[in-house]
Amino acid sequence: MAFGLFALVVLETAVAVGAAAWAGLTWAAAVDAFVVTNVAIGLSCAVAGLLVAWQRPRYPLGWLLLAAGVFQTASAAAASLDVLGVRRGWSPSALRVLETVFAYAWPWSIALFLPLALLVFPDGLLAGRFWRAVAWFAVLAAPVFVVSAGAEPAQVVGDRTITPWPVLDDYARFAPLWVATEVANLAVFTAAIAGLVVRYRHGDEQRRRQLLWLVLALLLVIVVMVPWGLFAAGPILQLLSIALVPAAMTIAVLRHQLLDIRLVLSRTLLYALLTTAVVGTYVGLVAVADAVLRSGVGLGPSVLATLVIAVGFNPVRVRLQRAVDRAVYGDRADPARLLARMGERLQARPEPDDVLRVVADALRLPYVALRRDGAVAAEHGAAPGPTQVVALRYRGEDVGELVVGVRAGQAALDRADRAALELLAVPLAAVVNATALTEAVQRSREQIVGAREEERRRLRRDLHDGLGPVLTGIAFRADAAGNFLATDPDRAGALLRELRTSATQAIDEVRRLVYALRPPALDELGLVGALRRHVDQYDGERPVVALHAAEPLPPLSAAVEVAAYRIAVEAVTNAVRHADASRVEVHLSAPAEGLSLVVTDDGPEHDGWVAGVGLTSMRERIAEPGGTVTVGPAAGGGRVAARLPL
Repeated sequence: MAFGLFALVVLETAVAVGAAAWAGLTWAAAVDAFVVTNVAIGLSCAVAGLLVAWQRPRYPLGWLLLAAGVFQTASAAAASLDVLGVRRGWSPSALRVLETVFAYAWPWSIALFLPLALLVFPDGLLAGRFWRAVAWFAVLAAPVFVVSAGAEPAQVVGDRTITPWPVLDDYARFAPLWVATEVANLAVFTAAIAGLVVRYRHGDEQRRRQLLWLVLALLLVIVVMVPWGLFAAGPILQLLSIALVPAAMTIAVLRHQLLDIRLVLSRTLLYALLTTAVVGTYVGLVAVADAVLRSGVGLGPSVLATLVIAVGFNPVRVRLQRAVDRAVYGDRADPARLLARMGERLQARPEPDDVLRVVADALRLPYVALRRDGAVAAEHGAAPGPTQVVALRYRGEDVGELVVGVRAGQAALDRADRAALELLAVPLAAVVNATALTEAVQRSREQIVGAREEERRRLRRDLHDGLGPVLTGIAFRADAAGNFLATDPDRAGALLRELRTSATQAIDEVRRLVYALRPPALDELGLVGALRRHVDQYDGERPVVALHAAEPLPPLSAAVEVAAYRIAVEAVTNAVRHADASRVEVHLSAPAEGLSLVVTDDGPEHDGWVAGVGLTSMRERIAEPGGTVTVGPAAGGGRVAARLPL
């Protein structure tokens, strides 16, 4: 179907060109007869419609453009045949038919097909209920517009006056209606453009790139057509600018990533505004200067206007470039505004997703992601093909990466974009670090809760399986001893001795449980005294274990005391068992930066440093109060060095 309609357009174009050549039409005559413009507009609509209908057959956009092409080139063919018929003396009926086709064909594309194409661009759907009503209004108003364009009786072709068929003899009486149809057609186009604005505001990055292509085409058409339509200024060839609209639609639907449309639109807006400003300023200055300098003294008006424009051109250009770049590229050229927006978002809701949304919106980027530890932690937008990475550093350490999608049509970020991103990397790195700390705190809380519950489970198991049976046995033996006390004293005495043994076992079990919770020696003797008592157990044995402690130590928290004691005991035990050393030394001090515990031995290298239960326990204990520990061989033996906060 699409190829059939396109073939019809090609046939009509061939008829238009062939008839114009046969009739001997000059280029100027073909332009004045609207043959050139109708052929160009019709072909552009047909080619665009064929491509869209072929690639997106369910989109009405392609079929609307094909219909516009058929009607537009039909007018061109009829115009050429009409001229040929006049010069060849064709019958009046044939000429009236051709004039009717010419007069009634092209208005359908202007009043119906192109407005509907704008309304359903780019996805084939209307923007909402209001635009559905606009579409129906266009359908109902189009026939009236067609009648207003074709029902005028007098049409001059060459040296003959040909009246289309049908016509209105009292055409002039309906002038208010024809004006109303012009206004209605303009209102439909205005509503269609408003629909594009709504789509842009609510669309994603891809949709916005598509719409910008059409915005660029419409901007150029408006710049070219407004002088021609309002003031009849300029040649008929200005109508050729309409061909840009279907071309832009095709690129937007099928190849919207072809170029960086933002850059193209930025430069177009800039130089369109500059041209308008220069022309307006020049005309105004010439008029003013001519009124002031009528005496003829001094510089002429044109020279004065030229000098003023030359002086003021660059400042105006810079200001306009800044305004256009902000609309197209965001705040990349305004670091203060960029950081202010980031600060507002961080104060309101410092979540990575929200911060990335601010970055994407502020710099008009299609995709921004935060990558940490090789995985994507948060992202905003759809990832395009090429991406670039900006490192996030906090206090000299890499805390993550900012992955940025390159705008469509760009191979890489330019220097302005990278400078803006590097500026934003500083607060972003702080956000990433704060998020990592928050997650670490949450993990620590979970570990603390888990460790607490595990400790409660261990205590319950020890009390139930160890101390419980012993106490139950004591109760039974006490009852049995009471029963035998009067009848069998010897048996009662034996039971009492067993009772004492069981009570002793219960006491030992209680002491074991208490020691597991916290060594009693820490409360009795303090950290230094408890370590000295433990070291004294090795007196007279090999290796010799010596304690060097700086007393008095500052007040220590219970957690630091337990961690230091357990680590020292485990390190000494490990050295005694595995180091084959002659001497083990324990150094305990408390400088300003924290409690320092160092256990060294002079034994040869051994395999006691392989991570096992003991070394793992050391690292877990040192991590609880926020300390650090290094374990491994050293010069002349082994070394365990721990540092805990005071």
